[in-house]
Amino acid sequence: MGRPKRADEAGGIYHALNRGNSRAAIFDKPDDFDAFERILAEGLSRYPCQILAYQLMPNHWHLVVRPTADGGMSDFLRWVTLTHTMRRHAHCHTSGKGHIYQGRFKSFPVQDDGHFLVVCRYVERNARQAGLVTLAEDWKWGSLARWLAKPRRKPDLLTPWPIARPGHWKDRVNQAMSKKEVDAVRHAIRRGSPFGDPDWTQSIARRLNLDSTLRPRGRPKKVAPG
Repeated sequence: MGRPKRADEAGGIYHALNRGNSRAAIFDKPDDFDAFERILAEGLSRYPCQILAYQLMPNHWHLVVRPTADGGMSDFLRWVTLTHTMRRHAHCHTSGKGHIYQGRFKSFPVQDDGHFLVVCRYVERNARQAGLVTLAEDWKWGSLARWLAKPRRKPDLLTPWPIARPGHWKDRVNQAMSKKEVDAVRHAIRRGSPFGDPDWTQSIARRLNLDSTLRPRGRPKKVAPG
């Protein structure tokens, strides 16, 4: 079976994720995280894609992106992943000793309403959820810390949001998400299914040929003869 079609339409919003091979670390020390942020900035200067939110974790990363041309997300993240792999191998003297990433990145479309805010909260509180920091904003390698930094940190990675950021956003990110919200985001990550209200989800799935991501996995049950 071939790979499923990847949604990557200009103006759309997508959550993208990739993990280290066998969940191994892809960042070992602060300099590694900093180097990856420089790769992101370089990629943004090369390809038609914007970053709305992100979080770099020791063995994976989350990005919320918006391509500004059809295919822009795939071109951007393909270059970022390949460049990071090559530079990490060169830095660690491990060329030819296996894959850095588990495979190609996963992604799903996100509706530009409250569902977008849910995804951004999920991404920006990832390090806090994992117990790496007490407060979400204390994790340096993410969009929340970068958004709060005064003066603004360089390189400049973030694009303004398509909807207004709610007041007291930092406090909201630090509040625990409901199990329903977390399960819904994780389901979208696993299946690559659109994340939004039911009507939008069905519509975008039809338009982007993602109907298979909404159907239960496995063979349909046989109906017994009447």
